[in-house]
Amino acid sequence: MSKETIVIRKIEAKDNVQLEEVIRGCFHEFKIPLEGTAYSDKETPRMYESYQNDNDVYFVIDDDGEILGGGGVKPLKDFESDVCEIQKMYFSPKVRGKGYGRALFGKCMEAAKSLGYKQCYLESAPQLKAAIHIYESYGFKHLQGALGNTGHFACGVWMVKDL
Repeated sequence: MSKETIVIRKIEAKDNVQLEEVIRGCFHEFKIPLEGTAYSDKETPRMYESYQNDNDVYFVIDDDGEILGGGGVKPLKDFESDVCEIQKMYFSPKVRGKGYGRALFGKCMEAAKSLGYKQCYLESAPQLKAAIHIYESYGFKHLQGALGNTGHFACGVWMVKDL
């Protein structure tokens, strides 16, 4: 792995299997509940197909064909149309602590603005302290409860930011 071979790009159909492995691996590594989280979402095995609308986008971290993480933007389900959700942002241990998560998060925030959203919402698990720190550094504020209807009842961290 070298900086010259790593790119952040839009998801392709061929990325589904590797990305699902990265996402599911994080749940076991950090001991995050499997039910009521992205682990059990029907989208997780079919991420490419789940992000093919005009109002969403998903990016992956690609190291010469090896998918090392990803994150996306989608409308917040059952909520105001000008609020998006940062979704399914998970990374392989191979890229953590090297700035790629922050870079990908920044790309998602830019995409949210360019797609016309006015607010950005996210949910996380308290175990993901490094991720929460990044969200806070971008100006996300903690909420007392969930917005919309993500189905992620096991997430205990809810945050929002005006764009």
